[in-house]
Amino acid sequence: MNLYKILYKNLTVVIFSIFFLTPHLKAEEEHISLPKQDWSFKKPWGAFDRAAQQRGFAVYKEVCSTCHSMSLIAYRNLRDIGLSEDAIKAIASQYQIGDGPNDEGEMFERPGLPSDKFKNPYSNEKAARAANNGAYPPDLSLIIKARPEGADYIYNLLTGYDKAPTDVKIQEGMYYNKYFTGHNIAMPPPLTTDGQVTYADETPATVQQMAKDVVTFLAWAAEPELEVRHRTGIKTITFLIVLSVLLYFVNRKIWAKIKH
Repeated sequence: MNLYKILYKNLTVVIFSIFFLTPHLKAEEEHISLPKQDWSFKKPWGAFDRAAQQRGFAVYKEVCSTCHSMSLIAYRNLRDIGLSEDAIKAIASQYQIGDGPNDEGEMFERPGLPSDKFKNPYSNEKAARAANNGAYPPDLSLIIKARPEGADYIYNLLTGYDKAPTDVKIQEGMYYNKYFTGHNIAMPPPLTTDGQVTYADETPATVQQMAKDVVTFLAWAAEPELEVRHRTGIKTITFLIVLSVLLYFVNRKIWAKIKH
């Protein structure tokens, strides 16, 4: 009897939790609907827009790199988005990279090389937090894969800054963003005005265009093998279809000789 009483009590607790606590937990989790964008790389056979990737790198270089690192990407990887070797060398040489020790045992700085990873804007995490009101700017190498709804989330976050409604309290040093959970975000609006970045191909640099381009660049950084994977998938599916058709006719040929 004692065993049945224990099971009964446990079952009662479980039922109570399901019917009474779960709705409250869900209510606390604010669901924010994200407007969907048309991304060329999201289709099963999709590929990256090379021009958008290069424009996106310009946005990262001139805007995002002042706070955010991309520690998994080397300058030489930029050849994948269509930059020439000379352009890559010129970009890398703009940065002073810590190296060493030299023959005297001292650390030193040198111009960047294509083999170097993107330079971190801060020497360490404490320096990053001190410069950003205590918040730590995340590394952007895998940011598209690290967030739900990836590309759409980052795009809407970049374009979601606005004046706070009267019923939303914004804490000191924070900014209102309608697509950020809680709507209080420590990052100041990175894309503030049209023309903030000058595009080499003369594409109008609206806030929406800059956001879409930098998301395309970040999507490539997170999945540089995406196009190869898509091509391999298409070839594999085509092969399997052809093989299935051949096996079908071979099967019919073999069984046609057998009387049922």
